[in-house]
Amino acid sequence: MDENEFDAFYAAAFPRLTGRLFAFTGDLGEAQDVVQEAFVRAWDRRHRLTADEAPEAWVRTVAMRLAVSRWRRAKRWLELVRHSPPPEATPGPDPDRAALVAALRQLPESQRMAVVLHHLCDLSVEQVASETGAPVGTVKARLSRGRAALARHLAVDEAEEPAWEGGGRVG
Repeated sequence: MDENEFDAFYAAAFPRLTGRLFAFTGDLGEAQDVVQEAFVRAWDRRHRLTADEAPEAWVRTVAMRLAVSRWRRAKRWLELVRHSPPPEATPGPDPDRAALVAALRQLPESQRMAVVLHHLCDLSVEQVASETGAPVGTVKARLSRGRAALARHLAVDEAEEPAWEGGGRVG
């Protein structure tokens, strides 16, 4: 892949991958960072990347692994700085997307990864199994459990929303 092909690949794939990693991490900045790092690694091997080798899948795999590594590092760090004040809240995405990301964050990592890869990255069950190294049956179970958990989390979120305070009739 030459520089022009790589530039076109980057321009087309970066927004898609960032959106999918955002769904996985729940943090837009983190998603952008891991996707950018994955593209840096892809740049270093761009001469070996071809369209036949599915470079977007390669970059996505690297980005997902980087996100998991960062999450594990952050979890260890959090144990050390537990008593620090939380960061200031920044404006987030629309409420539906925020609810979905919050629900995804409640899932165990293996279920979250399966759900994101299958439903947001449009990978088949077999491709998810290949990418995660899990048997197809395990991926199907993770997807089933993940979808059920998401449905529960999202149903609870909807039930907690305040009811409309208007009267029964209009006009």
